Amino acid sequence: MRRLGISIYPQHSTIEEMKEYIQLASDNGFDRIFTCLLSIKNDEQRKKLQQINQFAEQLGFDISADVAPEVFEELGLTYRDIGYFKEHYYLDALRLDMGFSGQEEAFMSLDASNLKIELNISSGTKYVENILSYIPNRNNIIGCHNFYPREYTGLSRQHLLTTSKLYKDNRIRTTAMISSNHATFGPWEETLNGLPTLEEHRHLPIVVQAKDLWHTGFIDDLIIGNMYASEDELKALGRLNRNKLELTVVTSPHMNELEEKVIFHELHFNRGDVSEYVIRSTQSRVKYKNETFPAHDTNNIEPGDVTIDNDLDIRYKGELQVALKAMPNVGCTNVVAKVISEELFLLDQIKPWESFGFIKMSD
Repeated sequence: MRRLGISIYPQHSTIEEMKEYIQLASDNGFDRIFTCLLSIKNDEQRKKLQQINQFAEQLGFDISADVAPEVFEELGLTYRDIGYFKEHYYLDALRLDMGFSGQEEAFMSLDASNLKIELNISSGTKYVENILSYIPNRNNIIGCHNFYPREYTGLSRQHLLTTSKLYKDNRIRTTAMISSNHATFGPWEETLNGLPTLEEHRHLPIVVQAKDLWHTGFIDDLIIGNMYASEDELKALGRLNRNKLELTVVTSPHMNELEEKVIFHELHFNRGDVSEYVIRSTQSRVKYKNETFPAHDTNNIEPGDVTIDNDLDIRYKGELQVALKAMPNVGCTNVVAKVISEELFLLDQIKPWESFGFIKMSD
């Protein structure tokens, strides 16, 4: 199952605020937490982290913390001592922001503590293949992308797809970071430009980021990199379909009851014989061939328009399409809804035979 997570940075907040945030996330279907041991600088912050992690563990969260070799050194530990982190910080995974040589990671995956070793997917090297060559416990190897506070430094789409595919090809669970447009805290200081993995996601609505990453097929889990996301964002993410792309649309005020049924209550898939102009969902024209579809909203068609052919086209009436390009309308097509502008780019990524759906833009 695909999972959702939040990030916690105790140096920026109180125990009470973090508990409230974790409880709200839990209530909305979140069950992962990311935190950062690299940015913890004193005993007071460590104690806060231990206390909040214990609270989260009791709610059923899996907790991962960013570490690097210098964290081990500061604590007087080696890679053989990872059970310390589970015992003292209630961790389920160690995310290696910077790793070891490969053999150490393999040894760590076999440790009696059964901690998962979370690798940095974004590095784009042969790092994971090197670790796998040492025959680790694959069940304890997972991957997570970086996030990027500095604008224009996030990953390109192609790099994200290429590096994530390597992990998925090796049956390794993957995670990427999405970014709240309301949160201000990161592991080090205030972050005014978000903490996304993918640069093109910066400043996009958080739900659109999530839809896009899940739709790639290469990302299993999503974690909000910055703290605190708003209650509305948490609720919206919790409602998301985690397995099927559902496009948000604004509907025409003239749309009738039958058209609403076609859009929101029928199953849609993109025909295999794809067009460069439209995504075609044709089963509704078969199911409702004996129904009437009066003409309305027959204006020219723009990209993102959701259309249903009306009674003036006897053969195609009832067929739903989503426009990919601008086209003239000769009067036989009703424009019943429009995909919101932030999600238009998702249309180009819908594959042949892929199922998809629609959700109505909330007021």
